Amino acid sequence: MSDFVFSKAGKVKGTEHVAGPAKHRSPMSARPLSYVPNSRLRRRIQSVAPARRFSTEHELPSTEAPSFAFAFDIDGVLLHVSKPIPGATETLRFLQEHNIPFILLTNGGGRHESERVADLSKKLDVPLTTSNFVQSHTPFQELVDELADKTILVTGANADKCRAIAHAYGFKNVVTPADIMAAEPRVWPFEPLMEEVYARTSKPLPCLIHSGPEAVIDAKTIQGKPPLKIDAMFVFNDPRDWALDIQIIVDLILSQQGYLGTYSPKNGDLSLPGCGWQGDGQPPLYFSNADLFWSTGYHLPRFGQGAFQAAVAGVWRRVTGGHELHRRVFGKPSSETYAFAERVLQRHRHELLKEIAGRHGPGRLGRVYMVGDNPESDIAGANDYRSEVGTEWESVLVKTGVWTPQRAGGEAVLKGRLKPGAVVGDVREAVRWALEREGLDGRL
Repeated sequence: MSDFVFSKAGKVKGTEHVAGPAKHRSPMSARPLSYVPNSRLRRRIQSVAPARRFSTEHELPSTEAPSFAFAFDIDGVLLHVSKPIPGATETLRFLQEHNIPFILLTNGGGRHESERVADLSKKLDVPLTTSNFVQSHTPFQELVDELADKTILVTGANADKCRAIAHAYGFKNVVTPADIMAAEPRVWPFEPLMEEVYARTSKPLPCLIHSGPEAVIDAKTIQGKPPLKIDAMFVFNDPRDWALDIQIIVDLILSQQGYLGTYSPKNGDLSLPGCGWQGDGQPPLYFSNADLFWSTGYHLPRFGQGAFQAAVAGVWRRVTGGHELHRRVFGKPSSETYAFAERVLQRHRHELLKEIAGRHGPGRLGRVYMVGDNPESDIAGANDYRSEVGTEWESVLVKTGVWTPQRAGGEAVLKGRLKPGAVVGDVREAVRWALEREGLDGRL
């Protein structure tokens, strides 16, 4: 078993210190790591892993809580496909044993948080809960209050499963492309997956699709028996049938107030702002992440949801003569997702440390180390984010996923907002580097 060894003066072997965006710190003297876990947490961890002894020459008071925490990407940092990356399990156990808070922050999705956490716990052999887990579409839950009683369109790798997740979040009226295809096959007349997928997963629509000879509907029709109206569109994870999904999404962005099968009379009107495009109450479009690539079992990265988003935007530009598509993108590197993740981390940290920190609480969270494998999402997001409560986010890039020195632009791309605070071999070295930055000595 490998050891974590930290030295006050020694540089961590295998770590490349990279001067990232200006983030100045006061020099800190090394001190021993002694965040002693509470007995419940220790028993829970020892039931999973062999007992480990942690010792230091001088222990800090048990009521002193760490002022730093970690955020870990999953694919390419903790897991490669479905197998733990060497050192990942030991690293998470180490943090748990010493009450150092962390969250898992991933652009993955397509399954409910509880299902994904159970699967991760099994694969990593580490006890995990949803309290410190954020995936790409988790922030969609914050939109439930304004859309709970509205009708939304959802799509993803398995749109029917995305529907179930949306219902679990609290959305009541959820439609998928399969529902639309089954109700009106002429929407996409090529039927490549009709018998295999759509017919099996489709459900009846809440109302009919507008199909009159006119592409515009009047107020009388809307007040009487209105056709299907979509109030928002959500891409939960990487769709499989891009063609059908792009067709329906663009149809709705061109529609009159979200009524599928209509065409807004404002489209292309030169007298209106933006020539009227997306100016007639069309449903907002939400993407859960912007990852162009992700790490799979194949030896080269594969297209992710960012590629689908680019395809939708590209079609939109052709349809509108060059106008940009207005959409809202969650997931890393968006600041909205980092702000959401910080709130989750703050709550988790408070619960984790309240027993050892006493009635005054764990104190301010000073720094979060974001450990990721993708400069475009993990590193850029951490570098760009400015916490409303003053918490500093430091980026650490590992070589076990999307980015390596041999591909994805190599060292040449690591500049500006893509420049990490450090480049390290793997997640074990990332934690080792961060603890050294915090002035801690220790051995696992």
